[in-house]
Amino acid sequence: MTAPVRTEDPQESRGSRETRGSQELIRAEEPVLAHNYHPLPVVVARAEGTWVEDVEGRRYLDMLAGYSALNFGHRHPALIDAAHRQLDRLTLTSRAFHNDRLAEFAERLAALTGTDMVLPMNTGAEAVESGVKVARKWAYDVKGVPADRATIVVAADNFHGRTTTIVSFSTDETARAGFGPFTPGFRIVPYNDLAALEAAVDETTAAVLIEPIQGEAGVIIPDDGYLAGVRELTRRKGCLFVADEIQSGLGRTGSTLAVEHESVVPDVVLLGKALGGGIVPVSAVVGRREVLGVLHPGEHGSTFGGNPLAAAVGTAVVELLETGEFQRRATELGAVLRDGLTGLVGKGVVGFRSRGLWAGVDIDPALGTGREISERLMREGILVKDTHGSTIRLAPPLTITTEELEGALGTLEKVLR
Repeated sequence: MTAPVRTEDPQESRGSRETRGSQELIRAEEPVLAHNYHPLPVVVARAEGTWVEDVEGRRYLDMLAGYSALNFGHRHPALIDAAHRQLDRLTLTSRAFHNDRLAEFAERLAALTGTDMVLPMNTGAEAVESGVKVARKWAYDVKGVPADRATIVVAADNFHGRTTTIVSFSTDETARAGFGPFTPGFRIVPYNDLAALEAAVDETTAAVLIEPIQGEAGVIIPDDGYLAGVRELTRRKGCLFVADEIQSGLGRTGSTLAVEHESVVPDVVLLGKALGGGIVPVSAVVGRREVLGVLHPGEHGSTFGGNPLAAAVGTAVVELLETGEFQRRATELGAVLRDGLTGLVGKGVVGFRSRGLWAGVDIDPALGTGREISERLMREGILVKDTHGSTIRLAPPLTITTEELEGALGTLEKVLR
């Protein structure tokens, strides 16, 4: 596994960038940045494709891809070109006016996902909040749930974002502690448990909101038939199925959407991360006309949602996915990832779960925590991130090569040894 040769940055050669080392920059953040993150001690200054470079010029293979925000790698030429062209024309109008990029974005995203309508937003959390609002509005206007009594059923160990409403239905006490009072109207059931789900759904239920694969929990993949069961149950009970595909969607698992592995069509799908191509935050709620059609002017909005720059980049992302190339790459390279991890079971890996180019890897706790393993890999030039306990997540860009992927797995074996 050989890192690409660095090309000189003309701005750096002119001395236009202040030069501070990694440790100095990390120390400089301490007094002025809120301490809501605990990053690995690497300071990235440049990136191209699957590789990033720190301020000292050390190179690292990115095996996290911004939690799927960088599905197409860093600075994909087609996406950078789309952004540059739009920057020269128009970046923002607000939704007070129409813009000439939004219609095509909505048309092509709806076609890609097999849906009728698109509600453009910015961040993943905004997409989730929007999905919650749409589901409640549908429950009152269409289903006839009495005012302010709508409920939404969610799964334990979920991760949907960090807003006060979203952490209200989290089971992660680190995310919840100190942020109450919490928003009512949510029922939490075990993930991958159809019987518990059925018991929680009643006449007040607006929607079942779940991740087809739970990413933050450690890439937890439900049993075959679970998603189809959720779809059948929600149809039978007269409520919506809302799938949070913010991490799992847009090629990551080997299909455009993870629900496609069970040929399931939810009423509403939440998208984000990869939709912005690693350039701008772009998210969207997509779904059936009868559901998204409950919104009327003034009831919901976003100044930046659907802005021309976001629409231009989002359209370029959709264009990449329309070819099917990245879905195929995730499938083919996912087999390489799975085979490599299988060979490490019993050699420091106690278990793993993978779907496409996405894996949660459980390391023998005797060898270290997930954080410690991530730091050891960082020192060997591989960037991953830990989740709970001794689990690490692997989610490389879909542009990674077989050589790079096998090299990363070899480095993991070396670190565990």
